[in-house]
Order: sequence, then C-alpha cells, then structure tokens
Amino acid sequence: MGMIGTVGLVLHPRRDSKQAIDTILRWAAGKGATVLGLPEEVGRIDCTAVPVDAASMVERADLLVGLGGDGTMLRTMRLLAGRPTPILGVNLGRLGFLAEIDVDELSETLSAIDAHEYSIEPRMAIRCLVAGASVTAFNDIALVRTPGDGLAGVSVTPSGSPFVRYAADAVIVATSTGSTAYSFSAGGPIVSPRVEAILVVAAAAHSSFNRALVLPADEEVTLQVLPSSGRLAVEVDGAVMGHLCPGDSLTVTAWPGAANVVRVGTTFYERARRKLRVDGSAEAY
Repeated sequence: MGMIGTVGLVLHPRRDSKQAIDTILRWAAGKGATVLGLPEEVGRIDCTAVPVDAASMVERADLLVGLGGDGTMLRTMRLLAGRPTPILGVNLGRLGFLAEIDVDELSETLSAIDAHEYSIEPRMAIRCLVAGASVTAFNDIALVRTPGDGLAGVSVTPSGSPFVRYAADAVIVATSTGSTAYSFSAGGPIVSPRVEAILVVAAAAHSSFNRALVLPADEEVTLQVLPSSGRLAVEVDGAVMGHLCPGDSLTVTAWPGAANVVRVGTTFYERARRKLRVDGSAEAY
C-alpha cells in the first residue's frame, strides 16, 4: 500500500510552478491520489488541483510539497507546525538549504516517498509572544534597529541568568536551521539541523563582546530592550510582526521537532558547501 493518498501544494507567489504542478498531477492520476491546493494559489494556474482552505489541506494531506525556495518551505513548515506530516521541498530557483530536489527529479522522488524510501530530518522551531500573539519561526526571530532611530540595545538573559548586553544593528535568535540565514550573515556559526540549539547573534555589534551564544533547546532566552535603545522591529522569519520600545521584552522558547523535512539523498554538508561556496584557503590545497 502506497503512503501517499493526498498531496498538498504550497506555491511560491511569483515563480513559475506550472511544470512542477503538472508533474505532480500526472503522478497522482497514475496512483489514484488527490492533489489539494490553497484557492488563492492554484486559482492563478490552469490545473485540476482541488482548492481547499489551509486547515483542510493540513488535515487531509499525507505529504505537503513546497514549490519555490527556502521562503516557501518556511511557510509550508509553519502551516504544518506540530504535525508529523512530511514536507518535500522542490527548488524552482536558486539552490536553497531546505528544498531537497529539482523539478526533473519530482516524479521519481514522489514514487520513492510513496514506497517509504526516504528519511526524515526533524526541524526545531522557536516561539515567542509579540503584541500578545504567539509567533513561530523556523529560521529566526530578530530585534532590528529602525533606521534613524538608534542602535538595538538589548540585554540577553538565558535561563534566568543575565549574561550580556549588546549594542548592534540587530540581535538575532536563530534555530540550527536558521544558522545559514541571517545569523550566518552576521558572523554566527554553521550548525547542523540535527543539533537542537538556540543561537543568539548580534549583527554589526558595537559592543566589546560580539560573540554568538549557543544555548540548549531546553533553556529559554529573554531579550529586553534597554533604555538606551531605539525602537526595534520584531522580524519573524524575515517578516515584521511588531515593534518593541525601551523597557519591552520578549522570551523565546524552543519547539523541538516542530516540522519534518523529507530527505532522499543529499546531506546538510553537501548543501552548505554548494550554497555557501565553501572552498577554504587556496593554500590548503
């Protein structure tokens, strides 16, 4: 008995996904499987995917396929957060860390998944309250300075123990998944997604201490905006979800195993070498 009876689609808002969708529809027709999509996404493409709302798709799908890049995959992971349903990423543009395959590998990969010939890479998320609402990130939650409004002055308190005060352009709290995103550009370490850890990284730190922190997943971390700070934007996976002023604070906690990403061959290190062009020093060769 095959694993896949229903496939859910999540589409990039701009990239051309018709070839990938047609491949999925042909594969599903040959297996007697159903393909679902969000009305606002499949409605702009001439296809036979069944339009359903997000809650119905999440409830019914045996597999969710994110067609796009890392941003689409992050959105797909947030849709499914907390559920065991596997997620397959299909790259429609530049090579991403979360997308597993290209379009020309899609039919073969669906058959492998249907035959249970794949592995799962659990992905940790982080959560906090912003303006009283719970938000979830699979890459990072960042407190970012507002241009012209002063530096981000933020105190960092892991597990109830005050540790450091940063003055920086931003203070980033990232997952291992997010270690290759904003955190990496700010000088943070590359961390395998198999490591369940919380990273705290200051971007363009003006402090004498500018090192990143790596915390275990079972320790929460509180960020408090200092009196000397400007007004800060709260970015959740790159989207502004609110603002904090001096005296405000938020506490970030880990959510281990919040999503399950399908892997059928590539390793994190292979993807990291290709994406980040890790060659090392020429003198080492």
